[in-house]
Amino acid sequence: MNGKSPVHIVDLFGGPGGWDLPAQRLGLAVTGIENDHSACETRRAAGLGTVEGDVRAYGPADFPDATDLIGSPPCQPYAIGGKGAGRRALDTVLHFASLLAARQEIRSGLATLDDERTGLVLEPLRWVLEALDSGRPFRTVMLEQVPTVLPVWEAMAQILRREGYTVETGRLHAEAYGVPQTRTRAILVARWQDSVALPEPTHRRYSRNTAQEDGHPALLPWVSMAQALGWGMTHRPALTVAVGTAAGGPDPSCVGGSGSRATLYGERDAGRWIADTRLAPADSLPAYRGGRKDMIRVSVADAAALQTFPPDHPLQGPRTKQYEQIGNAMPYRLADAVIRQALAPELAALPSAHAA
Repeated sequence: MNGKSPVHIVDLFGGPGGWDLPAQRLGLAVTGIENDHSACETRRAAGLGTVEGDVRAYGPADFPDATDLIGSPPCQPYAIGGKGAGRRALDTVLHFASLLAARQEIRSGLATLDDERTGLVLEPLRWVLEALDSGRPFRTVMLEQVPTVLPVWEAMAQILRREGYTVETGRLHAEAYGVPQTRTRAILVARWQDSVALPEPTHRRYSRNTAQEDGHPALLPWVSMAQALGWGMTHRPALTVAVGTAAGGPDPSCVGGSGSRATLYGERDAGRWIADTRLAPADSLPAYRGGRKDMIRVSVADAAALQTFPPDHPLQGPRTKQYEQIGNAMPYRLADAVIRQALAPELAALPSAHAA
């Protein structure tokens, strides 16, 4: 880790850097643990500290200089578009959280879950408790997941408050922070023996019944897909960037899943759509495996822009893996807002933060 920074963040599920790029650009030292090789290659190409491996094989003792913790566990078991193993096991996960709070061993119990990724949502709690018990508590904890995980964050918040943290949880809407898509995330922020808060919105929420130029006068208008990409929906942000995986799911080259495509087509057919003039007609109407000839696709660069990644972010690996990295990532601007709020005192002391 960078010894020059008073902040040394460990990101338990680093991915391609959705959290870590804004942290790095704010002048913070950050190291991400990541199991996917392509995502690790992306991180290395971007100059992000990277440990390639399974987060379950590590702990705070492996990062003695760490001051802060970030975590976005895999969302697939809990996502509405997935197979639902995590949602079905939610009560069991909450039970395991209580056992972990009592310092009981849960690894063998987690191994019995239908999807091994389900239990990864408790890894941040394990890390926080181990750090506390070693006498080196993390100063801040920042966690993100799909909305169905909010009950886990709320249970974790109760545990952390008993341990001495101030904690806030809630749902944040990506378009309220300048992200050009309607993506809702469950967030937990905690600070050791100090006050903490979720970030205030910078942009207006999207509303079907409110024009973009209307709404709260102190907030910026939400950003449409067309504004972000130069093509697409003009009257609303894009739908959540979805990804396909080996276990199934939406096509990786689409915005939204199958239930969202009707909205995209409706916007286009109603005339609230700017055509992608970069594509030749034959390329803009690719064949779809289900037989549809007018499937709306986005390129890797488009998907990254909808997640507000910088345009020069060096995504690595096969194209499908690049889509997967983008879809699984925390949106850059949303992560930036959470970090700035949670680490405001530390950032105020860093000259680089004022220039960012």
